[in-house]
Amino acid sequence: MILTIDIGNTNTVLGCWRDSRLALTLRLHTSRDQTADEYCLLIGNLLSSRGVDPRDLTGGILSSVVPELRNVMKVAMEQLTGKTFLCVGAGLKTGLNIRMDNPAQLGADLVVDAVASLAKYQPPLVIFDMGTATTMSVIDPEGIYRGGLIIPGLRLSVDALSARAAQLPYIHLGKPQRFIGSNTIDCMQAGAVYGSALMIDGLIARTEEELGQPVTAVATGGLMALIHPYCRRSLHYDENLMLEGLYILYRKNAGKD
Repeated sequence: MILTIDIGNTNTVLGCWRDSRLALTLRLHTSRDQTADEYCLLIGNLLSSRGVDPRDLTGGILSSVVPELRNVMKVAMEQLTGKTFLCVGAGLKTGLNIRMDNPAQLGADLVVDAVASLAKYQPPLVIFDMGTATTMSVIDPEGIYRGGLIIPGLRLSVDALSARAAQLPYIHLGKPQRFIGSNTIDCMQAGAVYGSALMIDGLIARTEEELGQPVTAVATGGLMALIHPYCRRSLHYDENLMLEGLYILYRKNAGKD
């Protein structure tokens, strides 16, 4: 069994792979203050509660957009499983052709999303990942990673609006009752959800203008589950895209392929 770990700014997602199949996913809050010992205990208990003996894991790989947690989690997993985990970063074979001003600046999460998308879908591709930030990656018809956009995340944007506008409350992000809101909360929810969906539709259209041809749009990330049903453009919603990309990279670098 292989363990894949995606450490995000807000949540950390774990996936257990058995016989090339994602058998189990777990989600926990990302805490920059946790020590390796604490993560070892927490993840060990979570796995055990779902019937997985950590010592049965034969290997693993992790990706982190929180630099200070990369080594912490690596140490924690070595303590828990007795195995050395791979990390997405310099020295890891990805097979991804990156044509940016400084390829080293490309976030680990964007690399993994791109690797998974290229394995599953036909380029040109536009990949949206909605988490703490909303990111857009563009892969051209030759499979080359050209760049993209980084946008303030939906939850971050709504919370900032509430914090800076004295008469606007903090709201729960959920399905809006209608497109045109009739009270403050409805207006805020509709604005957040429909505004994000229309933004994605528009970004797909602009990307197609830039490339001069239709693109395949892929969507993932914790908040995308809420947004993608309201998009009018065709989207391949892929909840476990990051975990799939990590598994592909594990096999590529552990000599499994």
